[in-house]
Amino acid sequence: MKKIFVLVSLLCCLAMTAMGQTQEKLGEAPAMGWNSWNKFNCQINQDLIHEIIDAMVSTGLKDAGYQYVNLDDAWHGPRDKDGFIQADSKRFSSGIKSLSDYAHSKGLKFGIYTCAGNKTCANYPGSLGHEYQDALQYARWGIDYIKEDWCNTENVNAKGAYSLMADAIKQTGRPMYFSLCEWGTNKPWLWAGKFAQSWRTTGDIQNNFKSVLSILDQQNGLRKYAGQGHWNDPDMLEVGNGMPVNEDRAHFSMWCMLAAPLILGNDIRHMSKETAGIIMNKDVIAVDQDKLGIEGLRYAKENDLEIWFKPLAGGDWAFCILNRGIIPEKYVIDWQKFNFTDDVSKLSTAFDQKVYSIRNLWTKKNEGTTKKIKKEVIPGHDVVMYRLTPKIK
Repeated sequence: MKKIFVLVSLLCCLAMTAMGQTQEKLGEAPAMGWNSWNKFNCQINQDLIHEIIDAMVSTGLKDAGYQYVNLDDAWHGPRDKDGFIQADSKRFSSGIKSLSDYAHSKGLKFGIYTCAGNKTCANYPGSLGHEYQDALQYARWGIDYIKEDWCNTENVNAKGAYSLMADAIKQTGRPMYFSLCEWGTNKPWLWAGKFAQSWRTTGDIQNNFKSVLSILDQQNGLRKYAGQGHWNDPDMLEVGNGMPVNEDRAHFSMWCMLAAPLILGNDIRHMSKETAGIIMNKDVIAVDQDKLGIEGLRYAKENDLEIWFKPLAGGDWAFCILNRGIIPEKYVIDWQKFNFTDDVSKLSTAFDQKVYSIRNLWTKKNEGTTKKIKKEVIPGHDVVMYRLTPKIK
C-alpha cells in the first residue's frame, strides 16, 4: 500500500510539472473570496455552491476582486479503503472536482476545509495522520485554497501540525493558499509566516458589533507580523448577515484598514443594494489590497472615537475615524496633531511639510485638502474614511 501511495504521489507531481502550471505569488495581497460557514454552517450541497459560483460572476463580485469560493466544514464523506477522503455522496453527488472545475471555468478559484485534529469541528474526518493523502487528494481535485481548523487537537503541537500540512501541500506540486484557523491560541503570528499565507488571530466572529469590536481590539500589537504573502486574519466577514448598514460599513472599513483577508460570509445570491455597495466599494477594497502591504494602526483614541492610519503605496494614506459608541460624535480634524513616523513602514505623515487632497471613500466625494482643519460628524457605530494623496506644490 505504501508503494502504491508513493507512486501515485510521484505521478501526480510529475503530471502537474508537465502541465507547466504557474500561479502568481500566493497571498501577495490579502485573499478575497467567499466561505460557506457564516451563513450556511453545515447546510451545504453542490447545487448551493453552483449557485454561489454563478452569483460571484453575475453580481460583479468577481470583477471587484473576489476570486475564491470556499467550502467550509461538513462537505466530507468517509475515507475510502485506501484512506483517501471523499465528499458526501448525497449532497455532493458529482464530487468536489466537478465544483472546482466549474469554478475554474468561470475564472474563479476553489477552496476547501479540513482540520488539524482527528475530526473537524462538526465531527467529520479530520486530517490528523492523513496530511499527505489529503493534500494529494485536494491537488487532484484542483483545489486552490485550504483552510485548516483546530478542533479535536488534544496533545497535538500546533506548529508541528501546521508545518506538516504545509509540507504536504508543497510536495503535491500544486500552489494552494494555506489558511491557518488556529484561533491565535499558540500565537501563530510568531511562526506561521514561514509556510502559510494567513493565520487566524482570534476565535470565531459573531454576527454583532460587539464581536466586531472585540476582534478589532485583539489585533493590537500584531501588525508588525503581517505583510506581503503572510497576513493576520481576524476572521471572515459578517457583512450582509443582519447587522445594520452602518455597522456593516464600519466592519468592512476596519477589516480593510487591517489589510485583512476579505472572505465574505453572506448569501451573495440574495443581497441588498446596500450590502452590495459595501462589499464592492472598489475604493475601500483598494485600501485593503494596497501593494505596500502594511496593516493599519490605531493612532489615537478620544472618548468613543478611534483615529486610524494606514500607509499606502505612492505616499498616500488611508485615514479612518471609527465611532464605537451609538451616539453621533462631532470631531474637528486638526491634521497637525497627526505628524508621526510609522514604526512598521518607516513612513511619515508629515502634515507640517505636505498638503494632501482628501477623498471620502464612502461618499466618493473630494473634500478639499489638509491645509485647513476639517469638521466631521461620525454617526454611531460607523466610520468616516478618507484617502489622502500628496498634492504637488
